[in-house]
Amino acid sequence: MKALNGGMANILLIDDDPSIRDVVRFALEKDGYGVMEATNGAEALRMFEASAPDLLILDIMMPELDGTEVCRRIRQTSRVPIIFLSSRDEEIDRVLGLELGGDDYVTKPFSPRELLARVKAVLRRGGPKADDAASGGTILSHGMLTLDGEEYLAFWGDQSLILTLTEFGILRTLMSKPGKVFSRDDFMAQAYELSRIVSDRTIDSHVRRVRRKFAKIDAYPIETVHGIGYRLSACEG
Repeated sequence: MKALNGGMANILLIDDDPSIRDVVRFALEKDGYGVMEATNGAEALRMFEASAPDLLILDIMMPELDGTEVCRRIRQTSRVPIIFLSSRDEEIDRVLGLELGGDDYVTKPFSPRELLARVKAVLRRGGPKADDAASGGTILSHGMLTLDGEEYLAFWGDQSLILTLTEFGILRTLMSKPGKVFSRDDFMAQAYELSRIVSDRTIDSHVRRVRRKFAKIDAYPIETVHGIGYRLSACEG
């Protein structure tokens, strides 16, 4: 698996349980990933700043800052993909993790093979699309909204916004056919490689996150079509 910069992906694994770290590190390294380890939230933030990993696997229940607080702080400046690990499988916990900026959520105990599949899917989720290469360009524009597929940046007029790869993928899906109403199943097929693990509430959580970020600059790029799904707005000022 290649990172977005063309090299092998480096993953920061954060968990206070050494046995889980051993299992996950072995599976990731066997598949060709570079792995760095942190044992608590404070150490994770220091390592993140120092090493700029391509993806985080982040346990929720940890000493010295739990995973949700680590995610919240990282999301202030970065769209790096984050996969939460948790021993709790309540739907409200999964939705909370996604609302905070997580790209996926895996519950313990888990299969290393399934975690690998999630890692690959999340890393590919924001990757270049084949039709971008075919068209010779990676810039999509609609009204005041512009997506730069080369740098993974979103702009509303001259204001830039930091989006996660999943959020970027949702907007890119909407911009691929302005005016089309995309159902949640459409998003599952286009923005998620492992659609079987995604629920309607997962899609809604990601859309809410995108809307909140744009609302802060008084921008509203996504319209709800009740009973069907979402479509791109006119994106006017």
